[in-house]
Amino acid sequence: MKHYRLIDEALVIRSKNSGPYELTLDIIFKEWEMFRSVCAAGVINEALVCKLYGITPDKVINIIQFEPAKAIKITIERPIASGALGETDVYGAQQHAPLLKIEYDLDD
Repeated sequence: MKHYRLIDEALVIRSKNSGPYELTLDIIFKEWEMFRSVCAAGVINEALVCKLYGITPDKVINIIQFEPAKAIKITIERPIASGALGETDVYGAQQHAPLLKIEYDLDD
């Protein structure tokens, strides 16, 4: 087993609006091998997303492994609609921070 940090293996970790009521989180990997290993191991899954974002499974819209881009795309419901009273990130561009904490182990 070898230990990895997502921030070391991903080229891009970002978030953005997917409409006023949803956020999309993108993880784009540097290397094909790591992308495929993370996907095969199921590292990025509903339980992890719920834990990181403090949400219930019904708030996870989808988790897609998008092979043409070496990417994993996660879409979740926004806790507050974009631009609504009390909302602090109208573009959803600062919501990727919990993903930066992801660490995982993979077989050598």
